[in-house]
Amino acid sequence: MGLPLENIAICVMVLRHVTLGKDGWPNLKGQNLGRVKMVRVFVVGVGMTKFEKPGKRSGDYPEWGKEAITAALDDGGVKISEVELAAAGYVYGDSTSGQRVIYEVGMTGIPVFNVNNNCSTGSSALMLAKELVESGKYDCALAVGFEKMERGSLSSKFNDRSNPMEKHIEAMAELASFETAPMTAQLFGNAAIEHMRKYGTRPEHFAKIAYKNHRHSVNNPRSQFRDDYSLQQILDSPKVYGPLHEASVLSH
Repeated sequence: MGLPLENIAICVMVLRHVTLGKDGWPNLKGQNLGRVKMVRVFVVGVGMTKFEKPGKRSGDYPEWGKEAITAALDDGGVKISEVELAAAGYVYGDSTSGQRVIYEVGMTGIPVFNVNNNCSTGSSALMLAKELVESGKYDCALAVGFEKMERGSLSSKFNDRSNPMEKHIEAMAELASFETAPMTAQLFGNAAIEHMRKYGTRPEHFAKIAYKNHRHSVNNPRSQFRDDYSLQQILDSPKVYGPLHEASVLSH
């Protein structure tokens, strides 16, 4: 919702094992080679840095990413030389920022896929790594997410070309009028309103999501906000847009 989050680096490692034949190749006996069965994928190590506000922490995104990657490798008992590919997620950064982060740990020649998908960037990077391992082509993959953001609300960086969100905004304008609230809040808020109309969802349901997140944050020393809120406090906090309250969007 336009929160100024700067020092963010989250890393997830996924690993899978296959049964090998005597010749060292995967044992595919009895399988239809035109449709090889997918293998199971496991997250074996995780690591992250603390979520911070801009300017609060010294350093830069490569070293923050290294901190998270190293923690994930240690957690999973995996060496960087065992990692066969990496998916790096970020939104605000130049092309190949993923390589810049991962090379802090080692330049092993693995393919690095940079993922930029707004709020779903992290899950998209994780899904990409998981899919490639699941296909059987790779045994071990790394998914890392990081972000270094500016102070203030989210804004467009390239104003000399079409905004990638313009189709979303046009569709939203046909359903609801524009307000003075931040555009991101209106997009999510109107999605919430549509969900309420379709499925009978109530504001309390959205507040319960924030309540759960706040309860988790109290026990997580790496969370940016660690204040505990009751459900009523969330519902009584100032409205941002639609059923979204201030205490709802500040639940990271």
